[in-house]
This record gives sequence, structure tokens and C-alpha cells, in this order.
Amino acid sequence: MTLSLTRVVWIVLDSVGIGALPDAAAYGDAGRNTLGHIARSRPLRLTNLARLGLGCIAPLEHIPPAADPLASFGRAATRSPGKDTTVGHWEMAGIWLDRPFPVYPHGFPAEIIAEFERQIGRATLGNKPASGTEILKELGAEHVRTGRPIVYTSGDSVFQIAAHEDVIPVAALYRMCEIARRLLDGPHRVGRVIARPFTGQPGNFRRTERRHDYAVEPPRPMLLDVLAERGVSVAAIGKIRDIYNGRGIGASRATKNNADGMEKITAELGEHPRGLICANLVDFDMLYGHRKDVEGFARSLEEFDAALAGLLERLGATDLLLITADHGCDPCPCSPSTDHSREYVPVLAYAPGHPLGRDLGTRGTLADLGQTVAAIFGGSIPHGASFLSSL
Repeated sequence: MTLSLTRVVWIVLDSVGIGALPDAAAYGDAGRNTLGHIARSRPLRLTNLARLGLGCIAPLEHIPPAADPLASFGRAATRSPGKDTTVGHWEMAGIWLDRPFPVYPHGFPAEIIAEFERQIGRATLGNKPASGTEILKELGAEHVRTGRPIVYTSGDSVFQIAAHEDVIPVAALYRMCEIARRLLDGPHRVGRVIARPFTGQPGNFRRTERRHDYAVEPPRPMLLDVLAERGVSVAAIGKIRDIYNGRGIGASRATKNNADGMEKITAELGEHPRGLICANLVDFDMLYGHRKDVEGFARSLEEFDAALAGLLERLGATDLLLITADHGCDPCPCSPSTDHSREYVPVLAYAPGHPLGRDLGTRGTLADLGQTVAAIFGGSIPHGASFLSSL
């Protein structure tokens, strides 16, 4: 039986990995398992994900395999080197990288910082790897006193600039990021420059929703180029527009948190009867994975699962729901790292018009997801094997 599909709802659960990849040890990630360790921490109430087939993908304590999973299920490996947002999302769209984006475990080279300071007309603070919340505790008050923006990085290929909205207005912070994006090229071509505005008083600083990512321009052709050429409309929710620099994207909705993201996905169903709705839900990564908050991560998964019930009810016979992730970020205390983890990602593909789950096995590349979406709309992307016929 061939499925007749006219709309894809694609949700990326940022950092929700499902077990270490074979090469994880080369990244310092041997034994890391985001979902596995969270499931081991306590029973998870993931009724809807379990019905779809989450427990069929890999052993998860307290989540047994569904006897008759509603979705086709499997896991996918990242082929490209790296383990961050850009690598994962680009590979889903059919882009394979030959080398990872550069990272800076000791901060950025002095000549890069000096030129950045020259172009923005002021000195900076920081220039080291740090947690976004911890760097504000350490340097936020000095930033407010001096007006110097805080520059920091992480285990990912990112150049982050934090500034208090009352000290450096958001528009000025964005201009600084644009300067950094132009400067960081060649051997220092980081995956993303990120604006990190915050508000509040010393001891109570809070990052705001006006974060903005400046990604490297993706090479052509990738999935969203192919869909644009075929006249397929694409709606982006969360940081999807930033990741792909807006290429091939029509409507775009920023999100405040995962709950807001799910509300906007559901609302978009009424505005977007055909084409692709693509969303990234970032709370798992930003609020819990990097902060090693196992219980917070568990609650966030349960909140997503509860919100998923309403979305499932709204899907029609010609819809396909894809649920996956871009990498892991294991919060388990058994690992001292707060970085992303090199993991398989879950794949759940639910077609209400044909609710009979098939085992998709282990996919060799995240690009299989993008190739499947491309095939639904009559196109193809440079890499990946479609699993549309397996549905």
C-alpha cells in the first residue's frame, strides 16, 4: 500500500538522544545515553510516546515495547563529525560534513577577540567556555557596571554574546553578532554566533526569549531548497529559521518554551493544510541537559507527552508526524560533561491513515529523515535513503 501524504509535521526534540554511537568514545561520550539514563532515574509517564513505539526502539526502563505500536519506529546515526545543533539539523536536510566545525575549549584566539573589540568599539569580558547561567553569575554584574559584552563558548562550535537589555539594547547586540558572524570565517568558521540577551539584577539575572542564532549558510542543495523548487510551503517553529538562515521557509514563529512551541505547532495546523511544519523544542537541551538536571528533563519529557495527545487528535489521514532529535545531552551525574553527547536519535513516524507501526531499524544517517520528506513531495536530496515505502 502506498501512502498518500500531503503534510508533514516534523518535531525535533533537541538533545533527546537514545544511546551512544559506536564512535562515541572518540568524543568522550562512551556510555552516555540521554533517554536511557532519564528512564532509569524514575518511572516516566510517557503514555503517548509509548503508544507510538518509543519503547520499541531501545530498552528503556519502565517503558516496555508496545505490542501494537501506532508509529513506525527506529533510530538514526549521525554520519557527519560533531554533535551539535547545526551538524544534526544540516544532516537531516541532506548535508554531510567532511570535518567538524571548530571548537574552542580554551577560548577564542587573541587576534579574533582583538579584531572583534575593534569593530564593535569596546572591550569584552569572558572569552572562555562556560554555562550560560553560570557566566551571568560570574560576570553579569561587571558587565552591567562596565558595559562590556560577555563573550563565551561551550563544547559546541558557538560564539555567544551575552548582554543586559538595559545596557546594550537588543538591536545593538544583534549588530555585534552580525559583526562576529562576518569575522568568524575560514578556519574559525564556527557553526553559530548566538545573541544571548538577559535582564534582571545581580543575583537574579534571567535570559530572555530574544535569543537569535546566526548560522553558517548551508550548502546547496538541501531539503528546504528542494521543497522550495517544488512549491512546497514550509513553516518553521522555534530556532529552525535561524539554523537554515531562512532558506526555503515561509511562515516562522519564535517560541518562548516547549509548551509555547507545542501550542504553535497545533495552531499552525489550521494555517498550513499542506506542506511541511518543522519545529525544534529546545528546553530539553537549554534548561535541563546542559544543566545536568535529570528530574527537570524527565518532567519536560512528560509535559511534551501530555501536549502530544492534543496534537495527535488534530492529525488527519494524509498527515505524517515525525518525531526525532538532533543529538544527545545526557544529564546523568555519571558523566561529568555538560556538553552534547554523540548518540543515536529516536525516529517515530506516525501516519494516522495507516496506523500500523513497522520497524525501521537503525538508519545510517539522519539524512534518511530528510530524504523521506523529500520523497513525499516528489523530490530528492543529495544523501540519505527514504523509508517512505516502509511505512
